[in-house]
Amino acid sequence: MPGLLPRSAPRWLTDPIVDVLARVGVTPNMLTAAGLVGNLGAAVLAAYGEFFFAGLIVLAASSLDMVDGALARATGQATDFGSVFDAVMDRVSEAAVLFGLVIYFSDKPGTTEEILAFAAVSGSILISYIRARAEIIGLKMNEGFFTRLERVLLIGAVLTIGHATALLWILAVAANVTAVQRLALVWWKIRVRDEGT
Repeated sequence: MPGLLPRSAPRWLTDPIVDVLARVGVTPNMLTAAGLVGNLGAAVLAAYGEFFFAGLIVLAASSLDMVDGALARATGQATDFGSVFDAVMDRVSEAAVLFGLVIYFSDKPGTTEEILAFAAVSGSILISYIRARAEIIGLKMNEGFFTRLERVLLIGAVLTIGHATALLWILAVAANVTAVQRLALVWWKIRVRDEGT
């Protein structure tokens, strides 16, 4: 059960970018940190209701996430810490943008959007947590209907057209459905593994 989109960008796209970055001395952790800074900026813009610019920055900053791993592998700088740092900063980036929307909607009547943002963040964290726990017990877990790439593209694209409430509804539902899907996949993979031993 693959995701809606490919898990990585094609090499014909990333290789020239990686080559330039390596030559000027950019490290993978620098890209990860730059992506975080960009998403924090997008969060501030979202909090002020500047959704179009927030969406553009989310797309630009998160595109660095497609390159940092490729740069690490190409330059021999792939480390265990880098992998953890990248994963944690991805979660912080996503949560920050959604928190910006919480701030924006906190001045508006009703609490629907704030509840949806909480549900979206919770689902996002659960998706990653289930994968991490599965890998601890030796299961590979890349599958998922709506993983980080899909969420980031949705956040950026829908913010640019100004439909923040619709964005939160889609994220809240799709992220939590994906978390349930992954948990079911873990159960199935454990069962298959145990039956084969």
